[in-house]
Amino acid sequence: MSLTSKLESILFIAGKPLAFKKLAGLAECKEKEVEDVIKILKEKYNQAESGLQIMTDGKEAQFMTNPQNSELVKEYVKDETTGELTRPSLETLTIIAYRGPITKLEMEQIRGVNCSLILRNLMMRGLIKAEEDKTRADTVYSVTFDFLKFLGIHESSELPDFKKLRSNDLLDKLLNDAQQTN
Repeated sequence: MSLTSKLESILFIAGKPLAFKKLAGLAECKEKEVEDVIKILKEKYNQAESGLQIMTDGKEAQFMTNPQNSELVKEYVKDETTGELTRPSLETLTIIAYRGPITKLEMEQIRGVNCSLILRNLMMRGLIKAEEDKTRADTVYSVTFDFLKFLGIHESSELPDFKKLRSNDLLDKLLNDAQQTN
């Protein structure tokens, strides 16, 4: 797989600015190579007829939608963030509420499917937040104060059966086994 393909995939799925250094680490290449490929990708995408563009800010890059499509994108986002939550979204939100802070990989181990789009949607709704966890060297997800306020509680530990569901030995074993195989 080419470096261009790898970087496109990573930037597409990330949904946030990524440092060239981090991209180089993920793609196992030099930072200069990342810079060169990002320049090529900008030439490819930053054209009027492209729906996607690459935005750079010093040493970071991110995919974004073409500003010319802003009204269409706003309408879509409005529909996505005001409708009812889907069953997969509710499942993911429940996992985060009871097990958070939790990594994307841990959620995917529990659910058995990719959670990227669901996480993006829940963040857009302001129900969850993503933070870098230095001890895990990964992004972890947890519920927001808005989520807790909506439920009328002060902290996640007030959720029904919180202690029982948070300390599920079988689930802990599953997650530990999954981490050891990765």
